Amino acid sequence: MKEAVSQLLFTYWNDLRGNRPAPRRFEIEPSAIAQQLPDTFILERVDYATMRFRLAGTRISEAFGMELRGKNLLGLFNEEDSGILQREISQITSQAAVGVFEISANDGEGRTASFEVTILPLIHTRDVVERYLGSVAPINRPQWLGLVPLPHRSLVRHKLIWPDGAARSEVEDLDRQAPFYPTVREARIVRSARRQFRVYEGGLSRPNTDR
Repeated sequence: MKEAVSQLLFTYWNDLRGNRPAPRRFEIEPSAIAQQLPDTFILERVDYATMRFRLAGTRISEAFGMELRGKNLLGLFNEEDSGILQREISQITSQAAVGVFEISANDGEGRTASFEVTILPLIHTRDVVERYLGSVAPINRPQWLGLVPLPHRSLVRHKLIWPDGAARSEVEDLDRQAPFYPTVREARIVRSARRQFRVYEGGLSRPNTDR
C-alpha cells in the first residue's frame, strides 16, 4: 500500500475493527473519512460473479469518465483479469484479508493512467462479509485525468494483506467453525485476536511482480 488515500483508509478500517476480522458496514462514519470520500467506494457482493458498486466517489467516476454506481466491478475487466479479481475477492471474503491492486487504464489513443485500488471487507447481515469498503488512488496524475474517458482497464499486479499476520486457515487459535465458502451466504466468519502485519503475494493464475 503506497498511496496516502489507501493508507489512511486502511488505518481507519483497522482501528475500527479492533480484534474482529472486520468492522460492520453500519459502523463506517462518512464524517470520519470526509477527506477520502471522493476516492472511496462501497461494493455489494450479489453473488460469486457480481460485485456491484453501491457507492462510488466523485473523483473515481470522473477519473474513469463513467458513473460506476450499479455496475459490476468484475465486468469492467477482461475475462482473465476478472477471474483473478474473483479469486482474490473470494479470499478477502472468506479470510478477512485486505486486497491491494494496481490497475492501468487508457483511452485507446495513447493516454494511460495507473491507480492503486484497495478493497477492505465489511461484515453486513448475519455476521458475513457482504460489503466492501475501498479506494481508488491515482499513482500518476496526468493533467488530463478526469477530462478523458478511460474505457480500457487492465490488472497490473495484486497482493493480499492479512492484518492479523496470517491467513485465517493458518491461525492456530481459530474458533472451531466450518470453512467459509463465498457462494454460501449463511457461512460465518471466524475470529482471531492477533494483531500483527504480514504481506502475502496474491494471484493464482499468473505470477505477481512488484514495481
